[in-house]
Amino acid sequence: MHPKRKNKLILIIFMVVGLGSAVGLMMFSLSQNIDLFMTPTQIANGEVKPGKTIRAGGLVVAGSVVRSNDGLNVSFAITDGAANVTIEYEGILPDLFREGQGIVALGKVDSRNVMVASEVLAKHDEEYMPPEVQHALDKAHNDGVENLQKNIEEKAKSLNDQPTTEKQY
Repeated sequence: MHPKRKNKLILIIFMVVGLGSAVGLMMFSLSQNIDLFMTPTQIANGEVKPGKTIRAGGLVVAGSVVRSNDGLNVSFAITDGAANVTIEYEGILPDLFREGQGIVALGKVDSRNVMVASEVLAKHDEEYMPPEVQHALDKAHNDGVENLQKNIEEKAKSLNDQPTTEKQY
């Protein structure tokens, strides 16, 4: 084999091995950092391995919230309409947390099929809008209405100022 051809072949082999190693490391890294979203039905059916970090979402079951007297421990159940799963959490719950509200919890399922959450997020109403944005939209709407009224008045005035050329028969 010619030396130039041999050098090119070695270079290509190293590039393929290097690229393969980089892709393999990225895939391994990503698989360790992915938190899968699971429904209460999937958790209740045992589709989650104990100790695996997941995200679970559903509605807080009415009457299921139990707070401990001595600390920040809270236990509640979530449902997707088909199954209920108990979640235990230690910490301050979000302000929007309440029974019947949608939540997403990040945590691990234990051997009792209870999710021990490290984080609880409460979903807000889709109609919510920050006050600053609402004010800006209201102002833009009012300015638009005023401009529309001015345009209508100007057109009406220009139509009234034009001489009429009616033909009489």
